[in-house]
Amino acid sequence: MDGRLRDDEVVVDGDARQRYYDSSGYGRPLEANSVALSRVEAAYLLFKGDLDGVDGMGFREFLADAGDEIATRFLVYADLRDRGFYLSPAREEWVGSPRSNTDFVVYPRGKGPWDESVLYRVRVVGERADVPADRLGDVVLAVVDEESEITYLETDRADLRGSSATDLPADVPADLLDDRVLVWDPPEELHHRGFYGQPLDDRDENRERALQLSLVEAAYLADEGLLSLGGRTDRPETGAETVRERGREVEGERFDRRLRVYRALRERGVVPKTGFKFGSDFRTYADVESVEELGHSECLVRVLPTDHVFSPRDLALDVRLAHGVRKRMIFALVGPNEEITDWISVGRLTP
Repeated sequence: MDGRLRDDEVVVDGDARQRYYDSSGYGRPLEANSVALSRVEAAYLLFKGDLDGVDGMGFREFLADAGDEIATRFLVYADLRDRGFYLSPAREEWVGSPRSNTDFVVYPRGKGPWDESVLYRVRVVGERADVPADRLGDVVLAVVDEESEITYLETDRADLRGSSATDLPADVPADLLDDRVLVWDPPEELHHRGFYGQPLDDRDENRERALQLSLVEAAYLADEGLLSLGGRTDRPETGAETVRERGREVEGERFDRRLRVYRALRERGVVPKTGFKFGSDFRTYADVESVEELGHSECLVRVLPTDHVFSPRDLALDVRLAHGVRKRMIFALVGPNEEITDWISVGRLTP
């Protein structure tokens, strides 16, 4: 059976509807039992020998005639078809699936374009492509590397919630020292219940007790009126601003973004701690009752500006590391006015 090019589609007549659309979900039906195939669908059918030619072209000639864009999309389409999925190119009539962000709509196994169920919305990118952070969420990235292997990264919108909360005394005195804050003789609940800071040395009962706080922890506590620097309690906002200024000195504008996300996590009942050893801003604990009964952290959180642009390689590195330590990778996007615009979860997917 042969097809003919019409604009950006391949039209096949005869009993094409029954042969391609009704039985296997290819293309879209036209009048008189004809179907219109996208170029990538036609290329796959040519490759499999289920279509004889298109305007006299075989698979090799057709693929070359279609231009560079089709190559990576064909590889992903063929991989998903060979895995047993029916899928369609995303067209403008698919609400919420603009072509600019979605290449394919993949149906659950046993379903097809005649059903309303959608399993994945897939965007195809090469390993050297730019991936804007604000275009992630509710889409699967199919990354085609230089050796034509495909890595699937599932992106969703995350809703981090927890039950960690504790009442703390107000105006706990503390000192700002370089890039950290020390609390002398801290109330027990500050660390053991709230999981703030790190004891300077809790192994020797004869030494003076002290708790080290990061700048972001100290800024949050000072903002809440729970910490006073240099013993001042008459103007607690002065202490908070002092810590924020020091944070900006050592981290630049990144400090304000991290503080905004830290606050949001605490307000959601989630305890954030440094994620430095994992290459992230925070690791998080959803349910902290006491440090002595602390479990493993569940998520890694990286804080990024909303206009951040990933490379697929960077995404793959973050996801691989998080997967290796059995954690979920979350990206918190913060806008220019310090509003959190999105929480994006990214993980490996095996379709």
